[in-house]
Amino acid sequence: MPRAKRRKPYHPAGTYDRRSQDLPYNAEVARVEVDDPLALEPGEKIVALRSIRNDPLGRLHAHRQIDDAQHRGGRAFQSDWEKAERGPRAVDTTREYVDGGQRREPITDSQRQAILRLNRVEHELGADGTTLVHEVLILGMTMEQIGERRGLRTQRWRDYFARRLRECLDRLAVMYGFASAHPIPVKGLPR
Repeated sequence: MPRAKRRKPYHPAGTYDRRSQDLPYNAEVARVEVDDPLALEPGEKIVALRSIRNDPLGRLHAHRQIDDAQHRGGRAFQSDWEKAERGPRAVDTTREYVDGGQRREPITDSQRQAILRLNRVEHELGADGTTLVHEVLILGMTMEQIGERRGLRTQRWRDYFARRLRECLDRLAVMYGFASAHPIPVKGLPR
């Protein structure tokens, strides 16, 4: 005599599964925990996928090569750079066209503060450290590309640039307040 099949109990959360089941062919993603926008209780988290394809800082964090404080310090540097950058602007088609030159937009207080923080970063990291951080965080270059740009193509130089980048990210984390400058000494252990 055949056995009766057991039915699984109804679970309403399984009905509305919001996870993506398909990814593009060449997707590079990492799992991250974020606040649930549809949560009933504040503080609930869900697992989401973040693209790390063109994000070297995200890739380093996803592969556990840098910690959270270094990641947040790098993101703060990127945010300051975006605020301070005053490059070419897109044409606003909604504004009425007027002959003659356009007045420049005034520098806002947030841009001024970002520029001051970037000047302090340049002073703290030095010329080489600032250039390395800029190439990785702003230009999105890899260690191989940085080495080729300088004519240094060996693995030893790539390791050096990676180690130097982690040192610069440590310094950024301290400067932006995501880490403390000096570790707390533990009794009995040498410093």
